[in-house]
Amino acid sequence: MTVHRLWLSICFACIFSALSRDAAAQSRKKKETPCAESVTTRKGVYTAVQASRGRDIYAGNCRSCHTPESHTGAMFSAAWNKRSLADLYGFIRERMPKNEPGSLSDQEYVDVLAYVLKMNKMPVGRAELAPDSAAMKSIRIETNKSP
Repeated sequence: MTVHRLWLSICFACIFSALSRDAAAQSRKKKETPCAESVTTRKGVYTAVQASRGRDIYAGNCRSCHTPESHTGAMFSAAWNKRSLADLYGFIRERMPKNEPGSLSDQEYVDVLAYVLKMNKMPVGRAELAPDSAAMKSIRIETNKSP
């Protein structure tokens, strides 16, 4: 084998090795980056101020038909645990208040949703939950009863 061929073989081996290392590093980065499914209501997806507004809306529009127990604890967990926050938002928005479904603004519905999360002892966060059902699809409800 000539020196020239030996040198080319070494260069190709180095390039192949470097490319392999880069590919492996990219693969590790992808695995370390949390996926959308890892965002849960346990991460603090609403603010205390938002839940406070929701409490007032709940008092004026929901409390006459619902007790807090119907939205909390085992009943809430059985119905909503592991489902997307968009599912719950859509349910509330399309069906409540019972006497006038859809009569609240999107912001009022999301504030009530924040209050429901607070009633279920979900931690508060630094940013308000936006009335964006597409974004809420990436947030999973995780109740205290989660394994």
